[in-house]
Parts: sequence; C-alpha cells; structure tokens
Amino acid sequence: MTKLIVDGSEIDVPPEYTLLQACEAAGAEIPRFCFHERLSIAGNCRMCLVELKGSPKPVASCAWGVRDCRPGPKGEPPEVNTRTPLVKKAREGVMEFLLINHPLDCPICDQGGECDLQDQAMAYGVDASRFAENKRAVEDKYIGALVKTSMNRCIQCTRCVRFATEVAGVPELGAIGRGEDMEITTYLESAMVSELQGNVVDLCPVGALTSKPYAFAARPWELGKTETIDVMDALGCAIRVDTRGREVMRILPRVNEAVNEEWISDKTRHVVDGLRTQRLDRPYVRENGKLRAASWPEAFSAIAAKVRATTPARLGAIAGDLAGVEEMFALKQLMSALGSANFDARPEHSAIAPDWGRGAYVFNATIAGIETSDALLVVGANPRREAAVLNARIRKRWRAGQYPIGLIGERAALTYDYEYLGAGPETLADVAAGRHRFAQTLSQARYPLILVGEGALTRDDGAAIAALAAGTAMACGAVKDGWNGYSVLHAAAARVGALEIGFVPVAGALATGAMMAGANLDVIFLLGADEVDIAPGVFVVYIGTHGDRGAYRADVILPGAAYTEKSAIFVNTEGRVQMTARAAFPPGDAREDWAIMRALSEVLGCKLAYDSLAMLRAALFKAHPRLRDIDGLLGGTAADVAAMAARGGKCEKTALRSGVDDFYLTNAIARASAVMAECSVIAENALPMTAAE
Repeated sequence: MTKLIVDGSEIDVPPEYTLLQACEAAGAEIPRFCFHERLSIAGNCRMCLVELKGSPKPVASCAWGVRDCRPGPKGEPPEVNTRTPLVKKAREGVMEFLLINHPLDCPICDQGGECDLQDQAMAYGVDASRFAENKRAVEDKYIGALVKTSMNRCIQCTRCVRFATEVAGVPELGAIGRGEDMEITTYLESAMVSELQGNVVDLCPVGALTSKPYAFAARPWELGKTETIDVMDALGCAIRVDTRGREVMRILPRVNEAVNEEWISDKTRHVVDGLRTQRLDRPYVRENGKLRAASWPEAFSAIAAKVRATTPARLGAIAGDLAGVEEMFALKQLMSALGSANFDARPEHSAIAPDWGRGAYVFNATIAGIETSDALLVVGANPRREAAVLNARIRKRWRAGQYPIGLIGERAALTYDYEYLGAGPETLADVAAGRHRFAQTLSQARYPLILVGEGALTRDDGAAIAALAAGTAMACGAVKDGWNGYSVLHAAAARVGALEIGFVPVAGALATGAMMAGANLDVIFLLGADEVDIAPGVFVVYIGTHGDRGAYRADVILPGAAYTEKSAIFVNTEGRVQMTARAAFPPGDAREDWAIMRALSEVLGCKLAYDSLAMLRAALFKAHPRLRDIDGLLGGTAADVAAMAARGGKCEKTALRSGVDDFYLTNAIARASAVMAECSVIAENALPMTAAE
C-alpha cells in the first residue's frame, strides 16, 4: 500500500491505483468524461485535473499513477488537492473549451435529464463563454438500426471507440481527421454489427450517441423504474425496466459484477417493441378451422371437454424457453393431479436430466470465474450468439494475456483468437485421451475451463457427448478442490429452473420429441413453447404472450404475462436463483401464467391448493427449499461431473454446432420486434471487409 494525503486526509491505497481512484477512495468527487472504470485510459477530456504538490501545473488524475507521485523533500507522503482555487479555475477552463462547439440542444436532446455534460457544467462550469466564433458543424453518421448520432455534440472522449475495440471486440468505431476536424465514425459509415453496440449509448456522456428506437419517446423523469432481471438468454443479466403508465419504454443495464458487470446485449435492451406487438390479450377458441375471441369460461370449457374425453396417458405439456419456475411448478402439479407424467421443458433430442446431478448441467466455474480460468475449451457452442455478455467476459480474460482457447464445433467469429481443433466429437475424444496437442495445454493450466454448449447436448448422442466432455474435464484436472471447470452454457432462461424442479419426464413418460410427433397424445399444453412443431390431430392449448408459432397451431389460446409483467423465479446457467419484478401489467384480459393454471385446475376438477403467488411459493419452497435463496448459487459437485464421465456412451461422427442460428430472433418476444428483425437483416447482410475495400 502507498500513503497519500488527499485534501488533508491521509489514506493508504494500492500502488497500481491512479490518482483519480485514490481521490475517490478518500471521498473526493472527481469529474470526468473520458475516464471509465472498465475501459483503457485515454486522458482526452482533462476534466479530472487535480493539484499535485510539487507539480508545476495541474495533472490529469485519470492518467497519473499513484506510484509515479514523488514524496516530499523530507519523505512525507505525496499531497493531492482537489478543491483549491487552482483546480477550480482549471476545471472551469476545460469546461469552457468543451462547450465551445457544443450546440444548445438540451431541450430536444434525448440525453437531457441524465447527461453528464449538463450535470458537470452546472457543478464545475461558468455561466458565460468568452468565445463568439461560429460553432463547428459535423454531419450525423449512419451507424445502424440501434444507435442514433448527433455528432455536433461529440466531445471526442472516445469512450465508444474504446468500448467497441476492447469490450465488444468488434472495432467498428474510430476517429478520422485531426484537430477540430476530428470525427468519430464507422468504416465507410456502415452499420455496426456488434451484439453489444447499444452500450455505447450508456457510455456517451454528452448525447452524441442516443438510442434510435427510443428517440423522442419519453423523458427520464416521466418514467417509473423497476429493477429486475433479463430472460433473453440464460445469464440473467441485471436490468432496469422503465415504464410510463402500462407501457414499457426502455430497458437499461444495472451493475452486477457476478453476472453482467454493467453491460447488456442489444436483444435485451431493444426487444421493448416486441413486448407490445402481436400480443395476445384475450382467450381464443378454434371453431371450424378458425380462431375466434372467447371468454375465459368458454376457453376453459373447451379444454375440459377434451381432457375428459381422453385418458391421463394421452395428456402432455411442454414448457418454453421463457417460463418461470412458479408456472412450471404449477403446470407440473396440474399434470400430476390429472394423472399424467408427460411433461418436459427441454428441446427435442435433449437428454439432460436432473438425475445427472446439478454439477453435470450448470456452469460450475461461474460467469465471474471465467476471469480466474487460464485455459478454455469450447465444445459445440458459439458464446457470441448464445450469450453475448458472457462472450465479452471471455474476451476480457483473453485480453489479460496467457489464455489459450480451443474450439470444437463450427467455426465462428468470437471476437478473440482461438485455435480451431475440429468439428466433431472425435476431436473431443482425442483431447480426452491426451492424443491432441491441446490436451497438454489444458493439463498444464491451473484452472482449465471446459465450456459445453447446449447445441452439443441436444442431439441423439447428447448424453454421450456430455459424458465425453466431463471425462475431458476430469482428465485435464479441470475438476479439483477449489475449482470445477466443467461448465454447461444453456441458451434458455427456463432450462436450469425446469431441471431443478424436475419438469422432465420420468421413465416411460413422453419427452418433447415424442410429444411433438403426437402419436400417443390427444391433448397437449404449451406453456410459452413456440419452438416446437406439434403434429396434426393433437388438441393444442397454448398459454403464452404472443401470436407466434405456438398460438398459430393452437386450438385454444390462453393469454399470459411477459417477464416484465410478473414476478417469477428463474435460475440462470450457473445455478444462480433470481427473481423478476413486475414493471407493468398484462394487456387486456391476459393473466399471470400461474393464475391461469390455478383457475383451469378448478374447472378440470383437480383444484390446486393455492390462491395467491405467496401460497404457491410456499409450496414451491417446501418442495425445493434451495430456491428460497434469491441470488444464491445452487452449485454442483465434483462427484456429479465424475458420475457423468463414468456414464460413457457412443458418439456419432456428425459435426457439433451451436443451438442458436440467429442471435436476434430466438424467442417469441424477439420475433415480434421490428427492431430485432432489422438487426437480423443487417447482421445477415454484413460482409467482412477486405484490404481492397
């Protein structure tokens, strides 16, 4: 530790700190525009000037290291002042320079009310400018469907450039020109294609980059703010949902160091319009081949008539990717009360089962643990498409150095360098047996990580591949005291929660694939399941939010609540128990999914024993006590991985591939979003630039 005197108070700080960090640790407030804790230091804006005793002029505290400070003539600690007249005058001068060319856009700027430049101009600026020259004008740039540019406002802090290059790993933004002609732009003004590009809007301190879909929609003081979690992938990123009345207006990230730091993907951020498009707001019943609007009693009566006309063995239920734990628990209890064990929440061909043990199907290393690992083997996954924020965490570790990465599966642009090992399970077998050169790399690592994608496990030989991957983890020392590097990356928010409560068929019952074939079913309940294709002849009851594939096939539609419209428990891919919070209410006659199940059970003559969400959760926690620990990790054991490795099995020789083909259109909400559709088209048409271009 190094001693410093900040504004007369002595403080001990690590020598690798900058003066800015040291001053903030001492309780001083340091203004800044270019500095950001998660980006490299640029030292562009000079707003963070402080007075360092012995220095002939103020120093930029963001770029001055504590270890670079000289002690006093008698060995006394370096002395820093942040509130002297010299500092005040220096900051006023910097602010005056920054405002020379800044337009008076505050009344119409989307950043108004949450703008760093506004706040710091009030706190550290002066009330008049000495410059009367004409302001510089800069053309606005087209950089895609998500980010709107007003480049007259840009102060060249380069936060956006550094984010695109360092965090997103897609260096699409850069500076051209010099001096007052300097501009931030993309290559030939092309659209940005990074899945994390929306984060530059949060980073921009002046409103030069704002959200294009949200443009001129609302002011921040009009909005109600609800802290909740995201369900667009299996990470459970911390988000804030801003609403006006009953309508969700925007989604922003919250800081959660264990999961998403402070980034979210563009699908998480901009799926908002999908929450209000193609919504199901009343029940429907199919008559003479056409759906007609109906009342709840009519819809329930149609379902009851079909259920009573068949046997329990010919009833089935499939839960979709966005289902919460409570509604799956209620549906499981309803099916059990009806005498059926045909329920599943896994994709077709998936063999993942609770009897594998939790350690065999969760991300044991944890998302934050990626930064601890020192070698990575990716098996049958594309982290950039399946979990863009997790991919950024891998890139962060890769940029720190000494991080060999191997990939088995389809080649992909993953924003970091990797060694392509092969396409199929036979390559994984070679690594497990030590015949491949990368096996030595894993064995020499202290904390190797084996990342298995859901696409590798949703095949007919998925159980055998899981056993082979677990065997690889055991052989290379990825599973030992204090470290479990065997990690499964799921693609759906509902998956781990469903496995935790046993929403999978027991021996002899029908799994998803068999229920889709429909040969042994008369009635099937789809709980938000839109990624299934039910064979003709089966009576389909769809409980969901959007007029997507499931509703198109349904004979009865029961409108449910989206994730922003209910409080529900989810378990993310690392086994972290999380809970959404209601930010808005479902439209029209739509109801929360668990309430639909409760009402339907009474009509079917097997009334569920709870009348409120609190009573349902009491029953859930009694059956599964560990779900009570919100934000706690359920965690797996090394014994689970060892048992998985011992299962063995024969693998096919077909190539492994990711389970996600289009990052932007993975669920019903995203497919209802015009913004996501546009992003999908842009990503599909994006071609890599060549040297000739």
